[in-house]
Amino acid sequence: MHSGSQILAALQKIPQKPTIHAIARREFPVSSNTRLTTEADSARWPDTLKKLEPTPDVFMSALGTTRAQAGSFAAQRAVDLDLNLALARAAKESGIKTYVLISSGAVSSTSRLPYSKMKGELEDAVKTLQIPHTVIVKPGLLVGTREDLRLTEAVLQNIARALRMVSQKWLTDWWAQDVDVIGRAAVAAAVECSEGKRPEGIWILHQSDIVRLGKQAAQ
Repeated sequence: MHSGSQILAALQKIPQKPTIHAIARREFPVSSNTRLTTEADSARWPDTLKKLEPTPDVFMSALGTTRAQAGSFAAQRAVDLDLNLALARAAKESGIKTYVLISSGAVSSTSRLPYSKMKGELEDAVKTLQIPHTVIVKPGLLVGTREDLRLTEAVLQNIARALRMVSQKWLTDWWAQDVDVIGRAAVAAAVECSEGKRPEGIWILHQSDIVRLGKQAAQ
């Protein structure tokens, strides 16, 4: 499962059972309090978001692809940067008060690495939108089951799992997090913002914050 699936799973476990809107390319099973909108053309998703009624309090994005899935880096950039930014702007225009972006650790718009530079450019862009609460979640290596794992990621995941058998806190928490922990942390941060427990502004969740919030939410 990827971060988006785990975010949806965490949202569906909120005791207050809020109305959840999900936008996706295809149908999938959802809870009774989830309204699924299917739109095969992802270019239409920003308009779909703006048409949701009533306007959601929170918008969360774990949208992303890989170069292999997309077919080229330009096509990956169209999703990871352009579509994500269009959705963030739609959230701003809709009056959504809390925006949560699942990004990645150690990325920068000044990086010479194309992927890191792209992710950093997205972070910089969403910060300028001045959505009242902007939460950027920056996990390390995602530990979990994904069909699109690259060889290097698969090797590192196996290393992380092996180290976790020795000591999760000291050997893996600082560089590798389970996707379910990331999902719980992102939702916990969104709830804190929507309930007025956090001051307005930009909130960066680094890996230690993700682990702390994710574990607290599981208790």
